[in-house]
Amino acid sequence: MDLDRLVADAREGVPRAVGRLISLVEDGGVGGDETPLRELAAALAPYTGHARVVGLTGSPGVGKSTTTSALVTALRADGRRVGVLAVDPSSPFSGGALLGDRVRMGEHATDPGVFIRSMATRGHLGGLAAATPQALRVLDAAGCDVVLVETVGVGQSEVEVVALADTTVVLLAPGMGDGVQAAKAGILEVADVFVVNKADRDGADATVRELQHMMSLNRREVSGPSWRPPVVRTVASSGQGIDELVGALDAHRAFLADHGRLAEGPRRRARAEIEAIALADLRARIRDLSGALGSDSALGELATRVVAGELDPYTAADEVVASVRA
Repeated sequence: MDLDRLVADAREGVPRAVGRLISLVEDGGVGGDETPLRELAAALAPYTGHARVVGLTGSPGVGKSTTTSALVTALRADGRRVGVLAVDPSSPFSGGALLGDRVRMGEHATDPGVFIRSMATRGHLGGLAAATPQALRVLDAAGCDVVLVETVGVGQSEVEVVALADTTVVLLAPGMGDGVQAAKAGILEVADVFVVNKADRDGADATVRELQHMMSLNRREVSGPSWRPPVVRTVASSGQGIDELVGALDAHRAFLADHGRLAEGPRRRARAEIEAIALADLRARIRDLSGALGSDSALGELATRVVAGELDPYTAADEVVASVRA
């Protein structure tokens, strides 16, 4: 495999090269040989850091894929190159994934200025796939102006997209739960823009009011100017409100630029990515150290001593860390 050739082709926007690099990232992130991944990261590094990342999250059924497709249409009309990473859940039984988001975005399939990739979570929690940050780097290096990251239909506390996105869009729909549920899910804290989709349905006005009320109760004291998330009403299936959504995204970016915060998103992404790689390396070292649980391995012996009450788990963990360091 000529990695330099693949990167050069991806830089030219060759879809096959971009897809091959993302496949390499996905395969290497699940027990594969990490050497190509390290080489790929080094080859991409000089070309990354330019794409604007927008995360879209929300419960299943609120219209994330339809909204993403409508956003692609609006951004392309503005002349921007767009990448889409659509994450689908893997089956806990078969391990497979439907990867059906591309079906809803079929109208963009022949557009050379759009690259759409569906990714399976492969058991990774948080609404994203483990390889999403590296796949994002590939699309960034391939010249995408905007990358839309559509998460799995998340539940409470699954808000990993915040660490990845410059702007996080949280979608809700009438009849999908009240403002208290929204607060429990943590979305009041993570959203930069709220979208009440399917706003032509009964209950849309009530959903908007509940959101605004919950936000007024959730105000926190912060130093310096703070961004108040707008609530945008859309009917993504017909394109209604999408221009207003694009305007809200641009307004948030302008706010970040005006207050010197544009670098926060890329720095947050890099920090999360470094931490994830370091933790994966540590887990691999612990597995190598321990072998099979219950055997005569170091971890198995420590577990036996903890069960027998001879050792507390914190001291046992200290011994594992000391062994890894050695």
